[in-house]
Amino acid sequence: MDGQSASRAQGPQGTQASTPAQAGAARGGVPRTVPLLFYGLLLAALIAAPMAGAYPVFVLKVLCFALFACAFNLLIGYTGLLSFGHAAFFGGAGYVAGHAMKVWGVTPEVGLVLGTLAGAAIGYVVGALAIRRQGIYFSMITLALAQMLFFFCLQAPFTGGEDGLQGIPRGKLFGVLSLSDDLTLYYVALLILVLAFALIVRTVHSPFGQILKAIKENEPRAISLGYDTDRFKLMAFVLSAALSGLAGAIKALVLGFETLTDVHWSMSGTVILMTLVGGLGTLSGPIVGAFVIVALENKLGDIGSFLASATGVEWFNSLGESVTMVTGVIFVICVLLFRRGIMGELQALFSRGRH
Repeated sequence: MDGQSASRAQGPQGTQASTPAQAGAARGGVPRTVPLLFYGLLLAALIAAPMAGAYPVFVLKVLCFALFACAFNLLIGYTGLLSFGHAAFFGGAGYVAGHAMKVWGVTPEVGLVLGTLAGAAIGYVVGALAIRRQGIYFSMITLALAQMLFFFCLQAPFTGGEDGLQGIPRGKLFGVLSLSDDLTLYYVALLILVLAFALIVRTVHSPFGQILKAIKENEPRAISLGYDTDRFKLMAFVLSAALSGLAGAIKALVLGFETLTDVHWSMSGTVILMTLVGGLGTLSGPIVGAFVIVALENKLGDIGSFLASATGVEWFNSLGESVTMVTGVIFVICVLLFRRGIMGELQALFSRGRH
């Protein structure tokens, strides 16, 4: 038995560890060319967005939150771990990167690397303390530890307290390419997002990713095959935290400031909503979800004004002040009626159409 278990545990190509991936492919029923075509169209749309008149800072925010949501989805969508504390990695890394660029005078690429490392370090500490817990206990530990970081950022002198860290310079990338122009910064951020997304795709489809799927679907079975599931979950947690930190560092660079909002528990709720709206366990879903939520937060007032003028109902003019209520309603609708999210529903619809 020991020899058989060891041989089967050598990789997810073994009998049981590869089953989740094969089952997922069978459930999706989507040809390989369809996602590639969609990714190509999505990339083309992102490249053309500023040229089509999109406000650069708006699409930059979309890129930052898209990366944040993709990082979170790697944990919940493919490992089955629900973290309520991802704001700690996102905001904590933003403070580290912002402080390094403003006070230490480091170049943007060094600041982004430091932010990523800060996210990974915080993630390792939180993960090491929480990873042996299951279900809601895991989630609540991540929330509690994240709130500890929030109060630290509130009291620490170098964070600026309630005023936040202001005046973060964009500087020059590698000392050559100035990032003061929004368009230049946009394409640099887009390149980083593409590379990070490629890393996530490679991770999901690697032997490591197959083991994560096996743990999500049946952790006791994965343990019986000889896998150290706690170690694999911790690795996934740290990778997710590192990419979240990279997203937070980019956001600090883009906006030029870092505030307590980014380390508040509500930011963790926002990324959960983005992932849920786009589609849990889908590679492109978090990007779509990030666009939808950021667009709502920025354009809800305009939508309300349009509805007020079209219907004559004055209440719609106050819709821009009700972002939290609207996003809450969207969350409830997704949980009750729309669990697969936008991309999940599209995949299911395409699969039904082929059969």
